[in-house]
Amino acid sequence: MRPAWSVILLTTLSGAGQGLLLALFAADAVVAVRGDSPLPLGMIVGAVAVSLALVGSALVASFFHLGHPERAWRSAAKWRTSWLSREVIALPVFMALAAAYGGLHWIGMAQAAFVAGALASVACVALYVCTGMIYACLPFLQEWRTPLTVVNFIALGSASGLTAAAVLAALLHPPLVRPYAIAALVAGALGYITRLAALARNARLRPKSTVSTAIGVKHPRIVQIAQGAMGGSFNTREFLRAVRWSFLALVFPVPALLLAAGGQSAAVLGAAFAAQYVGLLAERWYFFAEARHPQNLYYQAIA
Repeated sequence: MRPAWSVILLTTLSGAGQGLLLALFAADAVVAVRGDSPLPLGMIVGAVAVSLALVGSALVASFFHLGHPERAWRSAAKWRTSWLSREVIALPVFMALAAAYGGLHWIGMAQAAFVAGALASVACVALYVCTGMIYACLPFLQEWRTPLTVVNFIALGSASGLTAAAVLAALLHPPLVRPYAIAALVAGALGYITRLAALARNARLRPKSTVSTAIGVKHPRIVQIAQGAMGGSFNTREFLRAVRWSFLALVFPVPALLLAAGGQSAAVLGAAFAAQYVGLLAERWYFFAEARHPQNLYYQAIA
């Protein structure tokens, strides 16, 4: 499979933006429960703005894999049965509620803002689930059909959002840097462990389809005499291994070291976010490329 960069950017940018909003509201909720001084307005508005910028960029990227972008609104029509339609609905709802959360704080309506933030958090989790279930619900792709797919989307997206929150806190509200860094380490470790579990699970899978079912020819003996343009090769296998080792290093170990050693430095924390995001791009590319599509049996592709 040749992964579409538009989908990779959609899932990684949106995941980071959602995680950032969740991190902000969690801090806001803790402050409200404890009765402490409210978060600085600059921190709230800045985090909401960055979250919306990330999710908005993801939305723009999503249009590049549509054959007819002008018909995109129709994708919401099957919301009763389609996880894609539910994602299409959940994303703008999340953005609207997040914007309301920041806007209400801006005009001084703290209580109404808290309600909007709670609703935005619910929409955020729903969006994570919808995005993950788009792939986890497909019965013919064993690599994706597992609860680990949804867990990975949530954990890795939250980890990148928390890392971004630590960067913003270093610039706008330093007391939050340490809590955000610790939370990012916990979420990153969870995402890393579950991703390793998914890799181990997928390595044990055996294709349920055969060459006969892939090409729709019922014959007791089918012999392929040409590899085809999609055939696997030594370079293909080596490249996939390189991508796998790259994301295994960058998704958690490197950011974890930088988060642990970064202290209050926005530059070091920013480097942690950058490294983690590059790792997420590689991870998501590998996620799409490793799936053994039934039609690939015809081409003998190695994923």
